[in-house]
Amino acid sequence: MDDGTDVVVAGVAASSDAQPARAITMARLAAPAHPRECSIRHQVTEMNSAILGSLIGMETKNLAEADGLPALDWSQVEHQLTDLLTHDDPRSPNRSTFWLTTLNADGSAHVTSVGALWHAGSVWFQTGQRTRKAKNVARDPRCTVSVATGNFDVMVAGEARRVTDPKIVAEIAALWAKSGWPAEPDESGSGITAPFNAPSLGPPPWFVYELKPRTATAVGTAEETPGSTRWTF
Repeated sequence: MDDGTDVVVAGVAASSDAQPARAITMARLAAPAHPRECSIRHQVTEMNSAILGSLIGMETKNLAEADGLPALDWSQVEHQLTDLLTHDDPRSPNRSTFWLTTLNADGSAHVTSVGALWHAGSVWFQTGQRTRKAKNVARDPRCTVSVATGNFDVMVAGEARRVTDPKIVAEIAALWAKSGWPAEPDESGSGITAPFNAPSLGPPPWFVYELKPRTATAVGTAEETPGSTRWTF
């Protein structure tokens, strides 16, 4: 740029001499910012988000653009979703709760808390075969999951499917065990069991579901993360 500010696109300086340019850029970004530089950085952040989104087939819509706020960074939102698995104490009254919304047969919404985690770009949740949410998903896979992280309120929408591949079921069970809930695959390998679970789910085995997001919306809830953004995958 003609004012001497280097532009970083997707983490790489826009220069034919990449390594020196990167060092110069990082040094300048670390320096105290003038108001004009802050404005430029917001523009660069949105530019990076747009470019990264195009590379992975993701569209970004800044819902707070009219308020002069930059688009939120999906990588920050996803990092906090992942962090809930190991940094959220399930015994704390301030723990985060995943809320699953499914559709009843009459089209009305059924909302309930659910044991869930974020992993490999999807929401994974578990429930019993005879629960209303399991019956709803079997009839109509469209659903949403909402959760509050440290800096964001997040809603993910898409379609859920039951996972029966023993390898995947074992992988997700191991993640729950890592978080403190001692889940493990059942004898068939297609469900999970544990010494305890929510009483309303019925006896084990319990089913594992994957919700692949079609859209996600986040609202910043901290001073350092103002804004609201929707992503389409």
